Amino acid sequence: MNTEQLTHRQDRIEAFLDTESIDAVWFARPQNFTWITGGSNVVDHTASVGVAAAGYTRNDGFVCITTNIEAERLRAEELPDEFTVISYEWYEQSLNAAVAMYTPTASVADFDLPGAKQTAGDQLRRPLAASDIQPYQEVSHEVATTIERVAKEIEPGDTEQEVAAALNATHAARGINTPVILVGKCDRVSTCRHFIPTMATIDSCVTISVTAERNGRHVSATRTVAFEESILRRLREHHDMAMRVEVTALDATREAARNDGTAADVFDAISDAYETLGESDEWRQHHQGGATGFMGREWMATPDSNKKIESPLAYAYNPTVHQAKSEDTALLIDDTIEVASTTGNWPTQRVTSCQSSFGIDRHKVLDAS
Repeated sequence: MNTEQLTHRQDRIEAFLDTESIDAVWFARPQNFTWITGGSNVVDHTASVGVAAAGYTRNDGFVCITTNIEAERLRAEELPDEFTVISYEWYEQSLNAAVAMYTPTASVADFDLPGAKQTAGDQLRRPLAASDIQPYQEVSHEVATTIERVAKEIEPGDTEQEVAAALNATHAARGINTPVILVGKCDRVSTCRHFIPTMATIDSCVTISVTAERNGRHVSATRTVAFEESILRRLREHHDMAMRVEVTALDATREAARNDGTAADVFDAISDAYETLGESDEWRQHHQGGATGFMGREWMATPDSNKKIESPLAYAYNPTVHQAKSEDTALLIDDTIEVASTTGNWPTQRVTSCQSSFGIDRHKVLDAS
């Protein structure tokens, strides 16, 4: 984490402390720990709380509390120099107890901290800092590069698991984690919205969807390859619809940013787009995505969501129409949409919103027939 990013975190936290009339905030959930430090507190990927808590107090500034097992590693590999590291013997107490002994009485935490108020931390993570934009663009490009390279190397007869392993390994070599990998052959994509990879053999088409992250910044993208001309025609029809819904969602996001709109406003535009395209019930089959950032989805667009559309922020909408899905990660900067998970090496077409003349290039089904 560079100085500009850390200063942004400090400014936002100090304003939060003043607003909440508190003296300290503590984060042990991975998404918030990464936001405040730029590093990771994860050892066990199944745990909701990591092995350290990072905080900021009025008296001491940035502090990290962890066991003697982790202290030196975190200091050397995960934390900015501005953090004071406080360690306790692993066998003497829990992380909760150690933080409770250190922290001022008036505190907020994202984990079970005795005497502290609870916070999800999302109001601090959003919107992004200006200094987060370039690293977001870089990781988005790398995720798109990986998914497209792997997709172009798939051959009928490969298994879904083999494709998933290739995606995971390629990302890992770039320092990218991939918490969500979906790989589906044609008939599974038709019946499953979440096509968890199996040993099924890929035949006439394949769809790959990933959510990946590096240094906490999450990127979602989907690509589809057709190996037979007959399936290509049907896929294109449905994929064209999904692309239009996605562009409509991005258009509505742009408009909502101008007009202090909410996620519900975006959802209304999405559902109207489905109706315009003659697929009025399709939105019920799968969530439509929403804001992303330091979580795979900061929020999802729903009919009643009052989440504010914020800028700068990343958004990843993922409409589906039968077996077709269109998804990328876009950055909203002021009221301008920039698709970030793109390489220029995959076929695209200009797609127009259902509610205005707004249009952007979207990724087509790759013809490998």
